[in-house]
Amino acid sequence: MTPHAAAPFPPRLALGVAIAAVSTSAVFIRLADAPPLVVAFWRCALATALLALFMGRQCWREWRALTRRDLAVLAAAGLALAVHFAAWITSLSYTSVASSIVLVNTTPLWVALAAPLVTTDRVQPLTWVAIGVAVVGCAIIGAGDFELSGDALLGDGLALLGAILCATFMLVGRRLRQTLSLGPYVVGLYGVAALFLFVFVLSSGASLTGYSASTFGWLVGLALVPQVLGHSSYNYALRYVSAALTSIATLGESVGATLLAWWILGDEPSAQTLLGGALVLVGMALAVRAERT
Repeated sequence: MTPHAAAPFPPRLALGVAIAAVSTSAVFIRLADAPPLVVAFWRCALATALLALFMGRQCWREWRALTRRDLAVLAAAGLALAVHFAAWITSLSYTSVASSIVLVNTTPLWVALAAPLVTTDRVQPLTWVAIGVAVVGCAIIGAGDFELSGDALLGDGLALLGAILCATFMLVGRRLRQTLSLGPYVVGLYGVAALFLFVFVLSSGASLTGYSASTFGWLVGLALVPQVLGHSSYNYALRYVSAALTSIATLGESVGATLLAWWILGDEPSAQTLLGGALVLVGMALAVRAERT
């Protein structure tokens, strides 16, 4: 792993920037009046276009050096990111922002479960305790939403699927991040995700155009703030710190997004969501402690 001293920008500070930027994501999505798959496509497509304007020459130079195996890894990471966005953004149509954010941010648990299968890392006993605590928290959130409606439970399931796919693209993408610099990596990753999402939109029969100016304004904001600034900061850090630590850092979004949704959208979290979310965060804190031991 590349040492922190070699990083041109402190990786942990980059994670802080990422948390702040990505916390705005759910609010932008709720304010954009468009189908979930359309929102996901424009988020990735606009981010790809904006970044390619400044990094196109560097991207082409580094992409030409990629092997077929590297290209396959990039395609797999892009597909995982596309399905992550499709599942999570759709979940916001069925469940509360608080429930969706807490559940999609169980990513570190899935990283811990999958890491031994794709790396030489061993899962510490404390990590398994952390997983158990967080799973109980998720169950409490799900039980509360089941009392509200079956749709809310569907939204929770989609958010969990989004978490699993987020863990997948972090684990898969970390290998390629050691080969590509930040610009070529994120432009390739977002571009591949946009291509898959384009196919998903066509298959769904939804239209990519015809929405209000305000909706396109929120979509541009979604591409600029949580995607270009937020996700790119996560991917920057991914070269210098482990996928587990990067995924654990996403937990800050649970707090930021829930507070923003409460303040801007009036989406007040239920007591059951707060209880379940607190257990999830306790589980994540134990996972952080386990990684340090």
